Amino acid sequence: MRAIHITRFGGPEQLQLVELPIPVPAGGQVLIRVKAFGLNRAESYMRRGLWGEVAQVTGIECVGEVAEAPGTGLLPGQAVAAIMGGMGRSINGSYAEYVCVPATNVVPLRSTLPWAELAAIPESYATAWACLHDNLALRPGQTLLVRGASSALGQAASNIAAQLGAQVIATTRRPVELADVLTRNGARHIVEERPAMAGVVRGIAPGGVDAVLDLIGNTTLLDSLACAARPGGRVCQAGFLGGLEPLAGFLPLQQLPPGVQLSFFGSFAFGTPGYELDRLPWQEIVERVEQGRYHARPAKVFAFDDIVHAHAWLDAGAGLGKAVVQIAP
Repeated sequence: MRAIHITRFGGPEQLQLVELPIPVPAGGQVLIRVKAFGLNRAESYMRRGLWGEVAQVTGIECVGEVAEAPGTGLLPGQAVAAIMGGMGRSINGSYAEYVCVPATNVVPLRSTLPWAELAAIPESYATAWACLHDNLALRPGQTLLVRGASSALGQAASNIAAQLGAQVIATTRRPVELADVLTRNGARHIVEERPAMAGVVRGIAPGGVDAVLDLIGNTTLLDSLACAARPGGRVCQAGFLGGLEPLAGFLPLQQLPPGVQLSFFGSFAFGTPGYELDRLPWQEIVERVEQGRYHARPAKVFAFDDIVHAHAWLDAGAGLGKAVVQIAP
């Protein structure tokens, strides 16, 4: 099979096409014939060596067809999505024509969407759903601040929150250029991202917002806590668009407002106890995309042998949504 191999840590040019044997699934594993996969910032970090030793074939998600699934209820030819389960880190991931994944990290899907469009859904919408419903416990009528709203995850979160009946405040570095995109995805207010957002946000929500989904990371975390400084306010950190540098000198006594709950969500938890994939309404999400209620269409579609350009686009941080790579039509 063809696969994309990290030759050594570095830039996009370190991704090269190679031939590898097709994996052989053991009991409880699913061999997937990959049709398309989404691009994620995590894969850029893996390629650059920022997450230590990783598998040489990266890729944390994909959509495709079951080739073999011994000891599971999945059938050959069935359409599925797969996320995480060690893909790209402890086992070879989805940047290949076939990938072998634990059955706990595979879900069946029914859809009329083309593979490239289906591939824009799994990681972004599953993560957004978990953040909003579990970590932030978002309810209709509440106000949600999404920092990094033009990213794929930010757009998914805005979609889901708006459909839930929440008021979405979206931040972006390019509010004029991306206003139409963010409004279409459910944002009620669009503001320019800056290090100190609390004052701006309180001009929209005087008592502070009910929830903050911070996708920028440690550089904005303290300010996000200030944005949600109200009893019962919640902040969930779920991304590092601003980099992986640690937050130095964090002192909860002085910097964590009373009554505000702070949490983190990483999609690597999917498939583990308490984060089973069947807890998420996968079919409902796909159907809402088909109906146009969720705007999950890919921002860019690359060919499999164009992976170097795809990762250059990813590294550029265009912030325009989800890019996908299509292997087969």
